[in-house]
Amino acid sequence: MKTLKLLSIIALGSILFTSCVAEVVIEEDVFIEEPSISLRTLLSTYEIWYVDIERTTGNGEIPFLQKAFTISFRNGTFFANNNLVGIGDNGGGFGLDVGSYDTFRMEVDIDHDIDGLYELAVNQLSNNEIELYDRITNTSYFLIGHQRSTFDYDRVFYDNIHYFLQEYETWEKVFTSEFGVLNEFDEENYIQFLYYGAGDNFKSSQDRNGLPIDNIFYDYTGHYEVRDIANNFYRKTLTLDYEYLGNEYFELSVINDSKIELFHPTSGTVYEFEGRGHLLFKNSENGKKIQNDIKRIKKADLKLRKLLK
Repeated sequence: MKTLKLLSIIALGSILFTSCVAEVVIEEDVFIEEPSISLRTLLSTYEIWYVDIERTTGNGEIPFLQKAFTISFRNGTFFANNNLVGIGDNGGGFGLDVGSYDTFRMEVDIDHDIDGLYELAVNQLSNNEIELYDRITNTSYFLIGHQRSTFDYDRVFYDNIHYFLQEYETWEKVFTSEFGVLNEFDEENYIQFLYYGAGDNFKSSQDRNGLPIDNIFYDYTGHYEVRDIANNFYRKTLTLDYEYLGNEYFELSVINDSKIELFHPTSGTVYEFEGRGHLLFKNSENGKKIQNDIKRIKKADLKLRKLLK
């Protein structure tokens, strides 16, 4: 009996010891796998995510990222600065409310009011840099995080002046200086800047001032180009390359969000043009109540599908 009791004690001790060791291992595994920060927290850590469009790779595009200068993730609402007019002021710097988002592990699901639902994988590249990857088109966008108080909205504006020119349906001449030599451009009263294909294009008109936008007839067409001026961040060059008629060269300055100045060095004349018909890209105000109802239904359906995976 003593021998049997001794063997039983040894066996019981072994079991307890083994059980104790197993508990330590399990707790260590749980500690190691616990994430330090959630994706939702990461996305909201920075108020502004700058879309570094030049680094985009892949075979397709995500429309709402392709046209955004910045995006923001704020408590389930997806914001974007798609316009240069008013950038830094629109939505307190966040831009427009253009959709909603949700996160699941390392995936963000963005439901855009116009472009629909996109499920994007997120890869954190550094403390303030992430990659958004679309598996369907095999396309990656790269975002750099900033806070509004330190984000350089002016640099974004002046680095993208050619897009600013496209944000109005047309530009109407409202001032011509009294000084300067008479030249052919004196007769042109409207310029329309367009994007088409691989190049920037323009139209110009000699119609009288004050016409409704839809009644303007454009006499000339061509290609336009905006370039930097060395050591002058706030001034650019604008070349209008007319089809069959040669070029007109200007120095371009922005007076405000709706008015530009064109200095014509050849004649010494200064012109001012005012933007008419502002184009508010990705405006989600029209029909927003219906769109929000649809978003709520989609989000509920999306969560259900993920739980069933």
